[in-house]
Amino acid sequence: MKIIEARLSALTNNQTKSLKLKPVALPKVASQLPDELGYSLLARRADLQAAHWYVESSLSTIDAAKAAFYPDINLMAFLQQDALHLSDLFRHSAQQMGVTAGLTLPIFDSGRLNANLDIAKAGSNLSIASYNKAVVEAVNDVARAASQVQTLAEKNQHQAQIERDALRVVGLAQARFNAGIIAGSRVSEARIPALRERANGLLLQGQWLDASIQLTGALGGGYKR
Repeated sequence: MKIIEARLSALTNNQTKSLKLKPVALPKVASQLPDELGYSLLARRADLQAAHWYVESSLSTIDAAKAAFYPDINLMAFLQQDALHLSDLFRHSAQQMGVTAGLTLPIFDSGRLNANLDIAKAGSNLSIASYNKAVVEAVNDVARAASQVQTLAEKNQHQAQIERDALRVVGLAQARFNAGIIAGSRVSEARIPALRERANGLLLQGQWLDASIQLTGALGGGYKR
């Protein structure tokens, strides 16, 4: 801790005041993902919204409404899929001419516009394809991250049981030592596996936290609206 304080002081040019850093526990990660992660959560992603507005600005209002579809899907349904395709989103989409106020994230069917596209609008086709590709990649990102969070949640539960068992062995050794049955060295020996499992547990918790952060980033925010 002193070494970290010294490095931070050097970086901040703070030579007079002590930083007084204190270790804190890792933040808690939700032990279980919600049953549903709505597609609309992706609408909070700034990169997708920017691409969305770029597509709409390249089309007329009528054309944009004609080509827009608004998926109503649970992203958790794609956890077991190796790769999601645009057709998967269209299969779970319904065209809506008027959507509720707030952020939305449609997908666009350039096929509906192709018959009427002139040379000046040909670029719109490319921007639609790029936008739809970004949306599909975002859904895949969420599915991968959510799957990783789920897997690590199960591993953490299993590891927690291993740690409890190791501590139980330490407790039994301590009780036997207190009763004068074994030497103190045997208690120390029992603590070594428990400490090793605690280190493994902390490593898994860190991986779990990192996966949760990745999922939050893929969604453009937390799990709740």
